[in-house]
Amino acid sequence: MRYALYFTPPADDPLTRTAAAWLGRDAFSGEDIAARAADAFPARTMAALTAEPRRYGFHATLKAPFGLAPNRNEAELIAQFGVFCAAQPAFDIPSLVVGQLGPFFALIPAKTHPPLQDFAAAVVEAFEPFRAPLSDADIARRKPERLSETQRANLLRWGYPYVMEDFRFHMTLSGPVDPSQADAVRQFATARFAPFTDKPLRISGLALFIEPERGAPFTVHTWLPLTGA
Repeated sequence: MRYALYFTPPADDPLTRTAAAWLGRDAFSGEDIAARAADAFPARTMAALTAEPRRYGFHATLKAPFGLAPNRNEAELIAQFGVFCAAQPAFDIPSLVVGQLGPFFALIPAKTHPPLQDFAAAVVEAFEPFRAPLSDADIARRKPERLSETQRANLLRWGYPYVMEDFRFHMTLSGPVDPSQADAVRQFATARFAPFTDKPLRISGLALFIEPERGAPFTVHTWLPLTGA
């Protein structure tokens, strides 16, 4: 089993429901949602487009998936999760947009927001004692030869390359998109998520996700509000 600390809005939030329908799976219930044809995208195309993020559920990675350290157990992790969420205040990302990170599409902040960067770093640090060391195979899967020096250092120190100064908040909407389809996907995603873009996104809670075994779909184990002063 692996665990992860992700941001996602609450289960009944309109953004959560819209994203679950887009991805084809609800990470809170674990239920699959049949892909629907829309505009220039047949159901089969939509299913292929969202296959990679569907397994993870709608989220933004804060603490990437990790196995538990040998000297830790799930009850201790859940207890720390509660303590952390009770100490952290909710806040807003000022503006959310549909963006592209390499070949992937995602919902991202319109610009870097320092409180968000600080929050993400706090999550990484708070739960680091619970993370089992990476195996050589885990490190190799990240292709360290393709990472920057800072990213390689992050991988070895924190178990994930894209943390601290290399963190970029993103809620993934697609797998890799062929350049010939990029404009159509961007237009479609922009239209579908228009009710949520160019306006604030409330970072109101944090979710503990679980992956029962490698390759299985991730589901929400616990979602807690951020209630710190």
